[in-house]
Amino acid sequence: MKVTKLCHTRDIVTVNGLYPGPVVYAQEDDRVIIKVINEAQTNVTIHWHGVRQRLSCWSDGPSYITQCPIQPGQSFTYEFTMYQQKGTFFWHAHVSWLRGTVYGAIVVYPKTGVPYPFPYPYEEHTLIFGEYWDMDVVKLEKAVLASGGGPPPADAFIINGHPGPLYNCSANDFYQISVVPGKTYLLRLINAALNMEQFFSISNHKMTIVEADAEYTKPQIVDHIMLGPGQTYNVLVKADQPIAKYEMALGPYMSAQNTTFQNISSIGYFHYSGAAINSLTQQALLPQFNNNQIVSSNLNGLRSLNVTNLPLEIDTNLFFTIGLNVQKCNRQNPNKTCQGANGGIFAASMNNVSFVKPTISLLQAYYNMINGLYTSDFPGVPLKIYDFINGAPNNIPNNTNSLIGTKVHVLEYGSKIQLILQDTGTVSTENHPIHLHGFSFHLVGSGSGNYNPATAQLNLVDPPYINTIGVPVGGWAAIRFIADNPGVWFMHCHLEVHMSWGLAMAFIVKNGVGPFETLPHPPADLPRC
Repeated sequence: MKVTKLCHTRDIVTVNGLYPGPVVYAQEDDRVIIKVINEAQTNVTIHWHGVRQRLSCWSDGPSYITQCPIQPGQSFTYEFTMYQQKGTFFWHAHVSWLRGTVYGAIVVYPKTGVPYPFPYPYEEHTLIFGEYWDMDVVKLEKAVLASGGGPPPADAFIINGHPGPLYNCSANDFYQISVVPGKTYLLRLINAALNMEQFFSISNHKMTIVEADAEYTKPQIVDHIMLGPGQTYNVLVKADQPIAKYEMALGPYMSAQNTTFQNISSIGYFHYSGAAINSLTQQALLPQFNNNQIVSSNLNGLRSLNVTNLPLEIDTNLFFTIGLNVQKCNRQNPNKTCQGANGGIFAASMNNVSFVKPTISLLQAYYNMINGLYTSDFPGVPLKIYDFINGAPNNIPNNTNSLIGTKVHVLEYGSKIQLILQDTGTVSTENHPIHLHGFSFHLVGSGSGNYNPATAQLNLVDPPYINTIGVPVGGWAAIRFIADNPGVWFMHCHLEVHMSWGLAMAFIVKNGVGPFETLPHPPADLPRC
């Protein structure tokens, strides 16, 4: 569809002519059937982010992991059940950087007659945060990978597709919520941005977090909230201030060193009925772009409302390092193609392995026992132990060049997993939003520095149950889950450039016993490569 933003008109790929795309509404335990017909000129898949895909791995959507892309002119029908799940999710393209424009909300209500565990809001509004590029996002990814360097900053941050008045030609291109004084509003916040984590706040208003990643939390009152790409929060906001027009502001959180980013905020309005159209706006104050303290206090305040199936005993302990690498320059025309640190090529890795997508999907290769497309030797612990935060400068010859390969880690059905995610300072420490497909997990601990089992304090009482964790800058996060969903499940950084550089891996969860623990056969219309 044609969109006009920031003084330019161009074509973008969208769903059903909407940007953001249409909302999928459902109720807990509903069966959801969505036929995706690709009328674009580019390959597409859709991922249903946060949906656990119980026995429906074929419908998970990451390209070359659970399916080959839907080619132009082809279609595929996704089918899954919202089994024991309710809350705010989202869907997005999971091929190349197409998520830059192809995304929308999934709102799943409780079963009829089941109330929210908080006062019923007067109204609900969904806010999807994104980044807008004034160029084709598929070509953008190719250009970034060809350069060997980092991505250019986005041209704008957007709230529900609107940049707001601080950007060129955007004085009237803003999103607004009209509110009634004294009423309480439920805002469903979704971060669908490509490469940036973002702060959000509403001037002079507190927000009460009541849900994170589609699971209820104990109420947490905050002035600002940080969402990494892939994270969703539900917050309650009471219109309890003097009648006026208040800013809703979305701005950058950047924890890496020496990185350029867009620093102009996207502005929307929380507009009280009765406030004059031209009344002065109350400005929202966002935190400093590198304010790690607010991020960690947000994270430390998250607590589950009700805890179920938290594994207290562990069968498998895993330890994954995450971060950036620099590969040696081995390309023609180094000035144009080796623009990473020290004249090298940027890469990213888990346990120093940069993931490469296979040519047909991992799930098909696994299910049909096709050899040669992957190896099942992804390391459960780092191959080298060093001071992860302060050690290993990535200057040749201190070579931490990552291995390159399509490696998976195999889990037995029903095994109880603890996984430590450790940030590294090889290029720069950074907050990484790590997303696990097919599961939610209990965040049982996080902290700064190198993980030390002797001193790490774990919360085994009421840890939050989430699907995307912002691993703290220069720190670690400990997660637990039960591997009770057979299939192939992608785990990756939700900063798209890091995933393109290889910050990803996949778990194979083996079948258990009987039909309810066994991956079903593939659907008849599964796309071919």
